[in-house]
Amino acid sequence: MKQNILVIGVVISVIILSSYTYMAAKDNTLTPSEKKTGWKLLFDGKSMNGWRAYQNKQTNSWSVKDGVMYCKGSSTDKSDLRADMITDKQYENFDLSIDWKISPQGNSGILYLATEEFKAAYLSGPEYQIIDDLNFPQKLEDWQKTGANYAMDPAPTAAPNPVGQWNTTRIVVNKGHVQHWLNGKKLLDFEMWTDEWKKKKTEGKWKDAPGYGVSKKGHIGLQDHGSEAWFKNLKIKEL
Repeated sequence: MKQNILVIGVVISVIILSSYTYMAAKDNTLTPSEKKTGWKLLFDGKSMNGWRAYQNKQTNSWSVKDGVMYCKGSSTDKSDLRADMITDKQYENFDLSIDWKISPQGNSGILYLATEEFKAAYLSGPEYQIIDDLNFPQKLEDWQKTGANYAMDPAPTAAPNPVGQWNTTRIVVNKGHVQHWLNGKKLLDFEMWTDEWKKKKTEGKWKDAPGYGVSKKGHIGLQDHGSEAWFKNLKIKEL
């Protein structure tokens, strides 16, 4: 009798644990703990509500399917019907989490503190680089590889999952202090707007882009670089 009770108890525990795991892992939702600590969804898994094309450009490259925000890739489509997607709202200090995967030889990025004065979002906002490090058809510098602060800070310890598998990026911005994370591991820790940061900016790719990294508040952006890319579980906590 005691043995039967023990077995029943174990079964019930497994069911409860499985139910909890399912609830915690359900895409595009917040757990009770996340809600309590101030997290908000940026993507409902069903629509593009809360998002629009950069500078309200026309675009046919973005869609939502099966709970994923999808960027259509093309090696030949270089038309004007492509654009980055940005949040309607602007953010200043925040903790951002996004799941993503990239296509073979693909290239994309997550932009933050982006504004709309320039022809492209990356000319204003820093970019968390997303790319197929191993098979990209051109030689990559370290500052172009996954997890890097594009054209500023390499992320040599980044170990993204193989192309086609999901990764989780976390970006923390708090009064100029920035962290890049990948799959639970911190890659970068840097300070914006310091003398060292300004020196690095003026000596590199951004020497002729005076608006780069200037704004202390801006949009979150998903880059359309002509490659297939997938995004889900986009959530943010303002700090």
